[in-house]
Amino acid sequence: MQYRYVALALCTLAFAATMAARLVISPVVPDITADFSVSTGALGLALSGMWAAYALSQFPSGVLADRIGERRVILAAVGLTAVSSLLLAVAPSYPVFAATALVLGAGAGLHYSVATSFLARHFEGGVGRAIGIHVSGGPLAGLLAPVAAAAVGSRYGWRPALLLGAGVAVPVFALFWLRIEPTPPARPGVSMRSRFELGPLAELFGRPAIRRSTALAVGGAFCWQATASFLPAFLIGHHGHSPATAGGLFSVYFVVHGASQPLLGGLSDRIGRDVVAAVAFGAGAVGYGVLVAGSGAAVVAAIPLVGVAMSWGAPVQSRFIDSLASGERAAGFGLVRTVYMLVGALGSVVVGALSDVAGWAVAFGALVALSGAECLLAAALAVRGRWA
Repeated sequence: MQYRYVALALCTLAFAATMAARLVISPVVPDITADFSVSTGALGLALSGMWAAYALSQFPSGVLADRIGERRVILAAVGLTAVSSLLLAVAPSYPVFAATALVLGAGAGLHYSVATSFLARHFEGGVGRAIGIHVSGGPLAGLLAPVAAAAVGSRYGWRPALLLGAGVAVPVFALFWLRIEPTPPARPGVSMRSRFELGPLAELFGRPAIRRSTALAVGGAFCWQATASFLPAFLIGHHGHSPATAGGLFSVYFVVHGASQPLLGGLSDRIGRDVVAAVAFGAGAVGYGVLVAGSGAAVVAAIPLVGVAMSWGAPVQSRFIDSLASGERAAGFGLVRTVYMLVGALGSVVVGALSDVAGWAVAFGALVALSGAECLLAAALAVRGRWA
């Protein structure tokens, strides 16, 4: 097998490991809130903090990779994921749990931007498809982690369920250590302090293509965070499904999400990023709408639509890569991911709080409106691009 495909496979597994550690929390949210005697909104705040820490790690991870090499940063991400998952499972109180969730998010956040830049160098001719396959590591984790966590949680409690995150991360760390060759730093002579100067950062966001891509990504990240945090709880609370059924539907969502990522990425290589993004967000507007207003078989049918919608990352992230020079991809892509994921991390706390105050219909109704707005924006950009 060519080395670049080994690298793609192991980067995808590493992303799956960092994602699994976060996703095993969602199926046992009711147990955690009951054990710590906190509200769903309070736990949503902890989860938003975790995703915010994940977002804040994106830019520093790229700068760090430029200084010490991508392999070391990815290994650090997987290693920190394993350690923090273990600590999360033994947290004695809600404040400790919330603080450890921040560490988990920050550690896991070191991976994605660096791995994307690393893979972009090896797949210059088909970066959309490579990104789509890499992103599918998240849905791969989503296929297995929620069902496993629900099964373990129902039998042994939420703490053993969270240990699954460390159980996945440790072997992936070993594989990556053994099979991925050391990567030389791209900019070893540039001080890390200079990379955080405001002028170059403002110049990056002054580019129209970056601003438009960020607008698309913010809404997509908000919806993704809310869905990853609360889809099982929504299915239990709004539709009365059992935890096992909700966990199964959550896995169906991730199956479709995983399968559609490389498909949408490859399609965006051929027919354009904005057209494919518009289709994805349009599927989300319909899917979330049916989840809120439908029942029975209609709810089951809506899950794949949401899965397709949350694959917006393949075309939109490829849109970012198209706009960045090869030498600025690690830090530049990390910066834009920090910004759009930091704003998107509000999805957990906003939807959690709305569910407490106004109910699940209103909470997920907000995702209908946001997906529809993003669909219109992507469609407008597609039309603009064709007639420019």
